[in-house]
Amino acid sequence: MQVNILGSLEVVDEGISLSIPGEKLRAILAVLALTPGSPVSRDDLIDELWAEEPPRNAENSLQGHIARLRRILAERTGRESLRSIIQTSYSGYTLAIPTHDVDALRFYDLVLHAETVHEEHPRRTVVLLTEALRLWRGPALLDAGHGMICRMAYARLAETRLTAREQLFDAKLKLDMHRSVITELEQLHAQYPLRERFCEQLMTALYRSGRQADALDAYHRTRQRLAQDLGLEPGQALRAKFHEILRQDPALL
Repeated sequence: MQVNILGSLEVVDEGISLSIPGEKLRAILAVLALTPGSPVSRDDLIDELWAEEPPRNAENSLQGHIARLRRILAERTGRESLRSIIQTSYSGYTLAIPTHDVDALRFYDLVLHAETVHEEHPRRTVVLLTEALRLWRGPALLDAGHGMICRMAYARLAETRLTAREQLFDAKLKLDMHRSVITELEQLHAQYPLRERFCEQLMTALYRSGRQADALDAYHRTRQRLAQDLGLEPGQALRAKFHEILRQDPALL
């Protein structure tokens, strides 16, 4: 059984995708899937489900939700053995599946692998990061509630996704794939106008494509947004890229 959280939560069993009804059930499964094989305490799960307003019988309510989740997993897959995939112990509840059966954890492993090879093997980096980013079906933990654990996991996953995209563009630029990345970089630059790395990569791709004026315009737009929104000047790396383009530094090619 696989649990996917890079988008709306889904369970995949023997190639069949199953939805889990009820936000609280999805929240429980999502939290357990973040650390498969390791127990999550009852207190942490209660805080995730009810925050500062738990019911008077919160532990009994949690047990009821766990029992319902087990029943749904067994009935919807037709496999009675899946009732025991959520294990109970003194320490809390554990989702007894391997880490590679959770898409978010596969994503992290692929990104980490790419980081170890990106300096010397840009083609391998492209393959690994492309595979990692294809796992995403939408915003992470889209329908798993608004508890603190899920919010923190979402923030970390979202930032890692952006960093992975930056590393992917770095690798593609090393491989002279500058024309093929311009459209996507323009979209990301518009979506994240304060993220200087996307601007820097876009400037490089535009300049290498013979569009020096557009590259300089991208810099000025970012500089204006930084000043308006944050009261800051561009960072050293982005300023350096701007001056390299102004003087048509051969290293840009």
